[in-house]
Amino acid sequence: MSLIEQGIHWLQQLPPEGVLALMFFLAFIENIFPPSPSDVLLVFAGTLIGLGTIDFPSALIASTAGGAIGFMVAYFLGRYFQEHIVTGRLSRYLPLAAINQVELMFQRFGYGVIIANRFLAGTRAIVSVVAGMSKLNLTVTTLLCALSAAAWNAILLYLGMIFGKNWQKVGEYLSIYSTVVTIIVLTVVGVFVWRHLKNKRNPTPES
Repeated sequence: MSLIEQGIHWLQQLPPEGVLALMFFLAFIENIFPPSPSDVLLVFAGTLIGLGTIDFPSALIASTAGGAIGFMVAYFLGRYFQEHIVTGRLSRYLPLAAINQVELMFQRFGYGVIIANRFLAGTRAIVSVVAGMSKLNLTVTTLLCALSAAAWNAILLYLGMIFGKNWQKVGEYLSIYSTVVTIIVLTVVGVFVWRHLKNKRNPTPES
């Protein structure tokens, strides 16, 4: 039995309050110590909504609160430990190349990266840290990361409700989605870097 399957089996034994607490915790910890199986377990939680074990509003609030608070904890870590993250011991957990890629995304898309954060597979934790390192507006960042988490979590919970016992299929689709999105993000960043370097080498002459 895989770790995720063990977690789901344990989740089935919990009372409603325990399920909501676990959803909050997994959504929170994903921003601090990725990766986390929170997406798959959120889909399974959707099946529990269909069974009446928990209700949709409570599940959405718990998972969104966990995701948003976790994002802001990572944001403050990035804001107050910037140099140590780039050059210190913490750099082993957040590769410099990945940080540079996210910084370029912020330069190109601004706060749009925060809005798309939950939909960007593989970059969630890095986005929150770099947002702090860039000292983005606290109020705007908090609001946008909460909206992003709410939208993504609502989709996963709804898919779990729809697929029911076949929720594992959603996990397979999420894996494919993660791969495709990662390729797209890397391509976009690569094109942006190429254009940036090209313009730097061949500046437009002043009229």
